Amino acid sequence: MTSLNLLVVDDSAITIKKLTKIVETLGHKVICIAKNGRDAVDAYEQFNPDLVTMDITMPGMNGIEATKQIMEKFSDALIIMVTSHGQEEMVMDAIEAGAKGYVIKPFKPEKIDESINKVIEKFLE
Repeated sequence: MTSLNLLVVDDSAITIKKLTKIVETLGHKVICIAKNGRDAVDAYEQFNPDLVTMDITMPGMNGIEATKQIMEKFSDALIIMVTSHGQEEMVMDAIEAGAKGYVIKPFKPEKIDESINKVIEKFLE
């Protein structure tokens, strides 16, 4: 398995902590955290992570707009949206913006692993 450097983007400290623990248990490393879309774009430019987990609903710039801006500058960016039930239309907007997959909250480690592996298999190998 490939170990990836991740950028975790979410406005919830609890979600960040839980997601960080899961991805690190899976053998990946969280190299940066952002709490809104604007910070996510800046962090991507600074740290160039292998993969981003991006919340959709955040204050200021949401995850869809952040995804669009990242993809405009870095067309090879790998972004997985983290979403709540009932946000299916927003997920489709995110996919159209360039996201490579999604995972639904509340998430389980096996679902995070599955989402990451799908993106790795499809876009990195």
